[in-house]
Formats: sequence, structure tokens, C-alpha cells
Amino acid sequence: MEFEDVREIYVRPFSELVFEAQRVHRENFDPKKIQLSALLSVKTGACPEDCAYCPQSAHYNTGLAAEPLLKADAVVSAAKAAKAQGATRFCLGAAWRSPKDQDLEKVCEMVSAVKALGLETCATLGMLTAPQAERLKTSGLDFYNHNIDTSPDYYEKIITTRNFQDRLDTLEVVAESGMKVCCGGIIGMGESIEDRLQMLVSLSKLSAAPESIPLNLLIPIAGTPLGNSAKVDPLDFVRLVATTRILFPKSYVRLAAGRENMSEEFHALCFLAGANSVFLGERLLTAHNPVPEKDHSIFEKLGISAE
Repeated sequence: MEFEDVREIYVRPFSELVFEAQRVHRENFDPKKIQLSALLSVKTGACPEDCAYCPQSAHYNTGLAAEPLLKADAVVSAAKAAKAQGATRFCLGAAWRSPKDQDLEKVCEMVSAVKALGLETCATLGMLTAPQAERLKTSGLDFYNHNIDTSPDYYEKIITTRNFQDRLDTLEVVAESGMKVCCGGIIGMGESIEDRLQMLVSLSKLSAAPESIPLNLLIPIAGTPLGNSAKVDPLDFVRLVATTRILFPKSYVRLAAGRENMSEEFHALCFLAGANSVFLGERLLTAHNPVPEKDHSIFEKLGISAE
């Protein structure tokens, strides 16, 4: 897929774009079902990366206290609570550039314990080597999340401690291991519409389409370089959701960070445009998220139920 092809989809009249996205969605998914995931920070803060959006970076003073790797029993308790709220996938996140092998073994123990609860498992731990990806796969990890964040050209304006190719290299070793890829980006970091579409082009050129594509609305955090970023136009975001659905008909399109300030109407338009997954729970790593009761209320009004 080339940029002009993606742009041609994105700029369609709004009603035609959403209609086509809903048509594609219905061909591949039950429009009355939504997939629910939960995300837990198992190691928080003191990350050596300088991602301009992230309060966990050691480069910025955001008031976030660093916390060591959680114990496995605390992770299992959180996974049980998430399952009781309707989540079918449980994701582990750690603020690392890349995991040390001794820490990876502890995460693998967590993965195996969560898998034993009957949940799908996912992790986002930074960059991986091929042997590390194989070890995670052996432990029972179903999905690995590694977002490309933005377009290749805009990437260096957001992160300087790694490059875009580093992201692609990890995604390749994940795919080669047999794990499913979860990969998306962040909207609202000062990037242009073209950058957002180039991000989708980059996703389309991966060796295999991501099984899950999380679309995050930036949550501006005081103390980070993006702390004063402007809000994203809701209709621009809906357009991106619809375009993503058309380009990736069999992928789950997940509304990730930034949902706490989204209205019910904003949610409804995103679901109409083909979004069919959300993160459930009051926190996403360190960010606030709608309480489960609020989400279930929206689902009930829209006639949507968990898979």
C-alpha cells in the first residue's frame, strides 16, 4: 500500500468513509461484539529512552516514582480482577529499553501464570533479540506489542535514543518467533495528517499485518516535551480509525490511551468506524482510563457486548 492510496481513502466524504469502514468491519467481525484487554505496568519508571510523550522516561521530571518489577502473585491478582471485569487478554508492560535476561525470566513466569487463568497474554517490554522472543513464545506469550508510534520521518522528533529501524527489527523477530504482533501509534504529538497516514503505510509494509492495532490519543503529561500539546480533532481521529479498518480488515483496531476524555458520542463514532477493541480498567500503565462501569454503560447503550 502506497501513501496516495491511503490518502485517497482518508479524504473521502465522511459518510462514505465511515459507511465503507462499517461494511468492511461487518465482513470480518460481528459489529455487536468488542474485544476487551487489560494492561498492567509490571515495572514502572526510570526508563532510559527519551520518548517525548512518556512520563516514565528518566529524562523528564514528571513526579512519577520509579517502582521495581512486581511479584508474580500481584500480577496474577490483577489478571484475575481483569478477567472478572470481562477482559479476555491481559497485557504486561515494563519501562525498559530492552529487558535483561534475568528480568525476562521473571516476566515469563508471570506470563505462564496469567495464561493458566485462561486469558490471552500480551507483553510490551521494549526491544527484543530473537532468543528473547523465542523464550517469551515458549512461556505462553500470545502477542507482543511494539508500537511504531508515528511516521518514519517524524519519529526522530519524538525519540532520539533509538531509531525507526530498531522498532522494525524487533517486530520482525517477534513475527519470526510465531507470536502475534500488536503494533500501532500515538495521535496528537504535533504530527501532520500525512505523518499519520505514513504510519499506516509503514504498518502495511510489515511482513504480516498486525493482529491488533492500538490507536492512542496523546495524554499530555506535565514535565514531558509534549506536555502542552493541542487536542486532536475528534473527526480527524474517527477518519483515521475508519481508514485503519479499511486497510486492515482482519485486524482488531483498539482504542487505547486517551479514552477518559472521549465523550459517549466520540466512542460511538469510533465503533461505527470499525474500532472493535478497548483497554478495560482504571489505569493504562500510568495513565487514567475510564472505570469499567462507565465502559459497560456505553456498551449497553450501543448494544455492544464483550466477545
